[in-house]
Amino acid sequence: MSRYISNSIRTFVAKNAQFHCEYCLLLERYAILPFHIEHIISLKHGGTSDIENLAFSCPECNNHKGSDIATFIGIDSSNLVRFFNPRKDKWVDHFEIESTGVINAKTSIGKATIKILNVNQATSVEIRKILLKKNLL
Repeated sequence: MSRYISNSIRTFVAKNAQFHCEYCLLLERYAILPFHIEHIISLKHGGTSDIENLAFSCPECNNHKGSDIATFIGIDSSNLVRFFNPRKDKWVDHFEIESTGVINAKTSIGKATIKILNVNQATSVEIRKILLKKNLL
């Protein structure tokens, strides 16, 4: 499968996400680096470059996720849990955001996603806190 993603598809995915990272909710206009169009299921795991498999992601979330699609959570290492899929899952079903900017998991999918994407790093939390105060999230 081709890695090429056309400008029209890039624009569609970004607009569909309202220019927010679909994982950590950061807004692209306040980022230093441009956001990525990322493969929800990586090409090496059989994902495609179709719109249904693309998400708008900040560089931090995309770099932490890499080609991963799941992780082990809890003390039972046999508990493999997939990550949040912005095309199939509703963000509010798996996460909640505090007024402090911290994102908490509501489900095991949320917990796995928070663990690997490191969405609660200090800088991201502070930016979300400011965006929440300005009603931009």
